[in-house]
Amino acid sequence: MTALTSSELAKGELSKSKFPKRGFAKEHATFNHVWAALMLEELFRLGVRDVVLAPGSRSSPLTMAASEHAGLCCRCHFDERGLGFMALGIARGSQRPVAIITTSGTAVANLYPAVVEANLLGVPLVVLSADRPIELLDNGSNQAIDQRDIFSRHTIAHHDLPPPDADIKAAFLLSTIDQAIDQQRRTPGPVHFNCRYREPLYPGTRLFDASAYLAPLGNWLVNSTPWSDWQTSRVTPVLNNEWEAFAQQRGIIVVGNIDDAHQAQHVVALSKQLGWPLLADLQSQLRFDPHNLIHFDLALHDERFSEELAKSEVLLQFGGRLISKRLTQFIAHHPWQDTWLVDPMPQRLDPDYSIKRRLICLPADFIAALPMGAQQSPWHQLESLQRRTSQLVEERCATFSELGVCHQLVQLARGQLFVGNSLPARLMNMLGTYRDRPLRVFANRGASGIDGLIATAYGISCTHPEPTTLLLGDTSALHDLNSLALLKQASQPLVVIILNNDGGSIFQMLPVPKKGELLERYYRQPHGLSFEHAAMMFGLGYSVPETLQAFVTAYRQALQGGVTLIEISVPHQQVADELAALGTAIQVDSRE
Repeated sequence: MTALTSSELAKGELSKSKFPKRGFAKEHATFNHVWAALMLEELFRLGVRDVVLAPGSRSSPLTMAASEHAGLCCRCHFDERGLGFMALGIARGSQRPVAIITTSGTAVANLYPAVVEANLLGVPLVVLSADRPIELLDNGSNQAIDQRDIFSRHTIAHHDLPPPDADIKAAFLLSTIDQAIDQQRRTPGPVHFNCRYREPLYPGTRLFDASAYLAPLGNWLVNSTPWSDWQTSRVTPVLNNEWEAFAQQRGIIVVGNIDDAHQAQHVVALSKQLGWPLLADLQSQLRFDPHNLIHFDLALHDERFSEELAKSEVLLQFGGRLISKRLTQFIAHHPWQDTWLVDPMPQRLDPDYSIKRRLICLPADFIAALPMGAQQSPWHQLESLQRRTSQLVEERCATFSELGVCHQLVQLARGQLFVGNSLPARLMNMLGTYRDRPLRVFANRGASGIDGLIATAYGISCTHPEPTTLLLGDTSALHDLNSLALLKQASQPLVVIILNNDGGSIFQMLPVPKKGELLERYYRQPHGLSFEHAAMMFGLGYSVPETLQAFVTAYRQALQGGVTLIEISVPHQQVADELAALGTAIQVDSRE
């Protein structure tokens, strides 16, 4: 998920295909607007097509430049925290960098959670924060805070730009942007430009003629390529001898976060070639693929399955941040002969420090570089052992409950599915059935927070001409309630399914203190709220089914068009009891 490659930029392919060549304007509202227009134009040439904006005064030069640019799609939100997550969703869904424009002060600080998530997931956000000049800081000026490096170590690059000045070459500004975006291509993640503006911020009676200032840019003013061409490439390591020794052993393939379904399918082909079992996480785009051991998480309750899996000697993992705690514990405690991890992000992604070889490249590039031998016989025993677990899942998910709804949702969903954190991600990673059609699945599993989930789902919905479904918990929904205001703008069907178990019921399954009122008051925190009036306030369709069939009917109807909120109201203890009972049933069955 990066900006365009250097070869694409040199050819100007994306620009020329959709937008005619045009000259850069010589007249602007103020000199501040000259710099803002230069920044937005250079970002456009580097692959930015979407800009999200929050209202503000100090950011007016950036806002006007973005709104006047013919090649940029601008979207707005009044809540900067939701704005950041909307950008995150658009960037993940489109696989392109997205620019964020905010005014100064705490508006910038509200982007912090989204920037953290983008950094951990390698999502290319470009934060353009307006700021006051240095002489207006620390003297009581309104809406002025110290914004220098406000995101600390959570950005790939940070530039605190000086106020626009005719004595500073325009090439300085363009080359600064080029360098930062190249860093972003090498290490995907957020970059931050802090843009200081002195007044005037608004147009006056006459335009500012910048012809003399812009003249040194020469051909840049009339072409469609960036100012400077930074050459970025990733070299896939040659592993002939090492791979041959690795592949001759008995192995398994584990797949974590992969946003690109095309990349994921290369992993399926490799699994078939090697005959190695595939254990694919919810975030892998392979979770419901017929080749995946779909219920491996629950099957790890089965002693026979665990013993058979323990016969593996080597581990090949693509992507990190696995949801299944049982699988991560197995990986941590198993005495592997060798372990490899392939992921384009240059992060450790190794919480148990078991990885022996770390390959920083795309899955498809790694697999294409491998010397392919004869196809090996598949390891069938694991598939047959998990079959009984799958039968028990089908039996236990036939009633109206969080388990039943999640299991049904996999069969019914179309287009894109965004799954919230806490309990929904774990349930969807355990449950579900195989699908005969693709389903794009996303989750914010970088920091795994419950903030911004509605806004992220909306952002993702903006990038694909099919329905989008958001599954999240009640506490998560309350956390991002403001972002329900975005949903009426959705151009495709958008369904929000809220699992309302009256608080953080996941704590029923964690070893938190349960003495007295500790669990209820300080962990689960029941709220006693429903979402009917929230749906009414934001103009959304609403349904509260009370049976599994009623849910199926309501969901199918919601997919026909519009925006619908479906509330699943269930007892808070139900999901913990049902998961415990299912795990016990699998354990008992394995001994019979």
